Amino acid sequence: MDSAPAASRHYHRLDISQPAFWARDFRARDEVFAQLRTEPGLTWHAPPPALFPHTEPGYWAVTRHDDIAFVSRHPELFTSTLGISMDPMPIELQRPTTFFLTMDPPEHTRYRRLISSAFTPKQVRRIESQIRANATEIVGEFLADLSSGAPVDFVDSVSRKLPMRTISDMIGIDPAQRDSVAQAAEAMFGSSDEEYAALAERAEFFMAQFGILHCAGTDLARLRRAEPRDDLMSAIVAAEVDGHSLTDEEIGAFMVLLASAGNDTTKQTTSHAFEALVDRPAQREWLLEDFDARIGGAVEEFIRWSTPVLHFARHAVADTEVAGTRILAGDKLVLFYCSANRDETALDDPHIFDITRTRNTHSGFGGGGAHFCLGAWLARMQLRLLFHELLTRVPEVTLGKPEYVHSDFIHGIKRMPVHRA
Repeated sequence: MDSAPAASRHYHRLDISQPAFWARDFRARDEVFAQLRTEPGLTWHAPPPALFPHTEPGYWAVTRHDDIAFVSRHPELFTSTLGISMDPMPIELQRPTTFFLTMDPPEHTRYRRLISSAFTPKQVRRIESQIRANATEIVGEFLADLSSGAPVDFVDSVSRKLPMRTISDMIGIDPAQRDSVAQAAEAMFGSSDEEYAALAERAEFFMAQFGILHCAGTDLARLRRAEPRDDLMSAIVAAEVDGHSLTDEEIGAFMVLLASAGNDTTKQTTSHAFEALVDRPAQREWLLEDFDARIGGAVEEFIRWSTPVLHFARHAVADTEVAGTRILAGDKLVLFYCSANRDETALDDPHIFDITRTRNTHSGFGGGGAHFCLGAWLARMQLRLLFHELLTRVPEVTLGKPEYVHSDFIHGIKRMPVHRA
């Protein structure tokens, strides 16, 4: 049992913190995580290279499904208030960029209830109708692009469109702002990729994208307070729970969370799932034989397989124990969802994409507990409606080699060329 002070601990020989590790493909990375999963207890690792000055000594890697579930479901032992980033980042910066992700109950519960109260049955019906119409239009545009005979980038033509249109329609973002908001959200999530910003510029670049999203939220909140409409933003500014309501600044922070987490995650799941189905025509045919009855289970496999969010962190509130390892108060623990979703003890044949699997205890929406993804229902709805259009209308296609986002946080595809077969 490890109970040594952080300063005297030895870093594990398998380095999962360096950019070179995250530049490897998902399967190659999981070969390393698989070794960590077999070791007793947790393993201690060096902090990743940082954009900001810090004194962090390292973190515990939580790689097994059951251990991640335990940490996630005990906020009284493992807090989110000290930060949720694997990368060393000041909590003063994390709080405004992640809203209630860096809160614990009961504060977190109050804000979650405030947001949830805006999703009335009427709002949900309207959102579903908008998603269905957008999915139909997007796939129609994709088919027109394919008919030219030239290669089409699936990410640009399909994956990135539906989530941002959904968010824009829900919130009521002006169509003239949609592209800038979408670009800021994608760039913020992919800020570790050289395509977005060089290393020396990343901190400034990250904050610039945050500013775009935050201002879009606060400006729209002020506008809806003055001139309410029949949209989600108007419902959010009017929401009240136990005498509490959201300030414009808090709504700006929620906008950052919604535009980034709600956009890029569904986008990446769409790309990975489409690639998987094109490569496995028998599974596509099985799904189409009874789409309505089978799409629910298929969507869960889409999410598990893609694992768009690779990890989040927690900090120990007091001295405690996880998997036989002594954890000291203040220690950081990083919950690797990417590892949990390939954990052989929790899933049968986890390296196989299988939409027929019946036991799918994935961590694609987190490890459970208070921070289980608030937008899980929305992601599932979008995937269900979009893949109905894709599978029933798009002819046989061939895929070029995907180009991946270089990130230690997002399992993302930047570009994926598609040709009509």
